[in-house]
Amino acid sequence: MSEYFAFQWHITDECDQRCKHCYIFSEDNCRAIEAMNWEQMQEVVANCEDFCKVYHRYPYFYITGGDPILHPDFWKLLALLKSKAIPFTILGNPFHLTDEICAMLKAMGCEKYQLSIDGMRETHDWFRKPGSFDITLEKIGCIKRAGIKAVIMTTVSGTNIKEIPDIIDTVVKHEADVFAFARYCPTSDEKDTNMTPQEYRALLELCDAKFKAYEAAGCETYFNKKDHLWTLYEYEKGEFIIPRDAKEGMIYGGCNCGNCHMTILPNGDIYACRRVQNSHVSNIFHDRLADVWICQMESYRDYEKFEKCSKCELKPWCRGCPAVAAGTSGGNFYAPDPQCWKEKNSITGESLLC
Repeated sequence: MSEYFAFQWHITDECDQRCKHCYIFSEDNCRAIEAMNWEQMQEVVANCEDFCKVYHRYPYFYITGGDPILHPDFWKLLALLKSKAIPFTILGNPFHLTDEICAMLKAMGCEKYQLSIDGMRETHDWFRKPGSFDITLEKIGCIKRAGIKAVIMTTVSGTNIKEIPDIIDTVVKHEADVFAFARYCPTSDEKDTNMTPQEYRALLELCDAKFKAYEAAGCETYFNKKDHLWTLYEYEKGEFIIPRDAKEGMIYGGCNCGNCHMTILPNGDIYACRRVQNSHVSNIFHDRLADVWICQMESYRDYEKFEKCSKCELKPWCRGCPAVAAGTSGGNFYAPDPQCWKEKNSITGESLLC
């Protein structure tokens, strides 16, 4: 995907759920629903195309909301993207999916459809709404029958951390194409993920064993190690080795914020990362994205500001999750990742603790 630039595009706030960990309604549950009109959506596509032309990249859209399928111009937007041969993934709900709808999505060029499972039935339905767990599992098959990759994403917190192994078994049983998890980013007044570094590392170790066992058995589900702390875990296990030809000052992986990703909200606001609540940088209807990238976004590429990661030999490849760090520290993007268990630079022996 290195030739692509990812735009996470929220076209509407309209949604059938009010999930307890939703970023949209976490600050004000009485806020008005926002959505782009058709003219604005065309303007966004043109601005993104201009950006990619300037920086010699190709646009890739992650169309989401809310539930994007509820937008009245959803299908017009997909037709526009198809006419321009722009690839996209849908991040949405399961409730409006049918075999016919999924076939239409495939015809429009949808590559993947991402659903969420945030616990086993009781926990998931508590997070989202009654009945959501069963219908989500049902629609995996609906998506796959259309030839679209079915992606399952889990948000991990202290509430559901013990259920992750069962979620993995369930996802494999229902033959999802991809499974990944990321950590809950605290919002509003809540500033705790309720997971210690040791608890989270234990989860990675447990999941790693399950992933390898399934892969050895020929399981076709791809386990996407999305969380960058996987790099630290695999480094300790000797499965990730720092390349000898790595260049000083280069960034090779880790958080995409400020590198190859940005978020666009229904009102046109541009965020460096949707999971970082105070990362608003501009508005796409006021500024050219190509200019925003080298001006307002520059502050998210100052890697020496990372209070802990700047001292770590894994800085070019990891850096944990700045969104979780910001959520638990009152907005500091460069604060230490609260689940990082590393205490010293393994090469220099220097303490990483602030």
